[in-house]
Amino acid sequence: MGPRELLGLLRNRDFALLVGGRLVTNAGDSLYYIAAMWLVYDLTGSELFTGVAGFLTMAPAALQFLFGPLVDRSPLGPLLVGTQVVQGLLVLVVPVAHFLDVLSVWVVLTVMPLLALLNQPVYPAQSAALPRIVDREELVGANSVLTIAYQGVDAGFNALGGVVVAAFGAVTLFLVDSVTFAVATLLFLGLEIPEAGAGDIDTVTDAGGTDADDPAAVPDGGESSEGAAAAPDTDAPDSFDAQPTDDEQDGWAGYLADLREGIGFLRGTVVARLTLGVVVVNFAFGGVMAVLPAYGDSFGGAGAYGLLAAAVGVGMLTGSLVGNLVEGWPFGYVVSGGMALSAGLWAIAIAVNTMPATPVLLALALVPAGTMNVLVFSLVQAVVPDRLLGRAMSVIMSGATAMTPIGALVGGAVADATSPGLVLYGNAVATALFAAYVFAVPSLRRLPRVGSVSTLSAE
Repeated sequence: MGPRELLGLLRNRDFALLVGGRLVTNAGDSLYYIAAMWLVYDLTGSELFTGVAGFLTMAPAALQFLFGPLVDRSPLGPLLVGTQVVQGLLVLVVPVAHFLDVLSVWVVLTVMPLLALLNQPVYPAQSAALPRIVDREELVGANSVLTIAYQGVDAGFNALGGVVVAAFGAVTLFLVDSVTFAVATLLFLGLEIPEAGAGDIDTVTDAGGTDADDPAAVPDGGESSEGAAAAPDTDAPDSFDAQPTDDEQDGWAGYLADLREGIGFLRGTVVARLTLGVVVVNFAFGGVMAVLPAYGDSFGGAGAYGLLAAAVGVGMLTGSLVGNLVEGWPFGYVVSGGMALSAGLWAIAIAVNTMPATPVLLALALVPAGTMNVLVFSLVQAVVPDRLLGRAMSVIMSGATAMTPIGALVGGAVADATSPGLVLYGNAVATALFAAYVFAVPSLRRLPRVGSVSTLSAE
């Protein structure tokens, strides 16, 4: 995306506010994560405890699918504002405990999962808002900007967080984080997000009409009936043409109906198959994040840990930029080839085991992962109707991250018994297996460029 396209997007007031809010809140998240993980390691000196901390921080992401119906049924602006306000207050618990001289690892381990849980509706809400405030042809570029806002800030503030921790202590970062939540609240207050459905793009049927014109058409998810011409079974729980009853519009019944619809839409799709492979990679990467404080300590302490964490963000950021450049390339080959390259670079980075070569190689190894994130999000946003997007994105993100907290717990235990290096090598193996999986599954390998995908069907 060139400067002209970027300026065009940023002239969109609501998109600019969304990006600004994401920049600020992600800066706070990065500072908080570095502070929390290092504080746990500093208080205990144990990889096992950092594994537990990683588990508690990442586990709420596996529950993100439960927030999908909430996102789709709630005004997105107030939802974004409310989460920032509550998180801003909760993050102050650690500095207050420190001031009262009652700070312990248990206080930190209590605050971490609560903050993570409150953060779960935020990214599905931002993803659901995007197609409502930008045009369809701008989605890939807009996703790249949001990913840059996420990964760029992540990289810079991970490094800054390590420096601040080394100079002033981890507790100071919790105070700074409360300020970032306040600023993000003010930015999100200015958002004006249209209601769902205003920008829905109906799926074109073989007859040249749209799903809206054809009562027998089934939205493009994994669940379908005998064919486009066959009337769907409205008694089936996953039928998409059945209209919810008055009782289902609100309350628990409506929530469950929305949840089933979001899961059913994705069942049997290429996205579901891709998510199965991502689960393995994220399991291994959970272990990486758990042992990174101990690995950084072997290089010299909190500053080195900040540089290693920054390398993760730099790699993902670069990948998001590349994602826009390779938008026209076949999706399947970009992912399988890129992740194979990633596995090799990661293994070399750990084998070298020196500064600054290791952080540089780790950053390069994560470029393909950043590219894949942008392409997958753009694919889903282009094909899934607005009214289902919050549910679809939350189901995908929950599925992809379901094993990450388990990986953190296992990785911490393995590193405590052996060494952090063994856990880090495990990530290279998992990434290589994922690359082989994408290449071996025909429906994934043959995926065309994102702009040419008109169906999520795995057939």
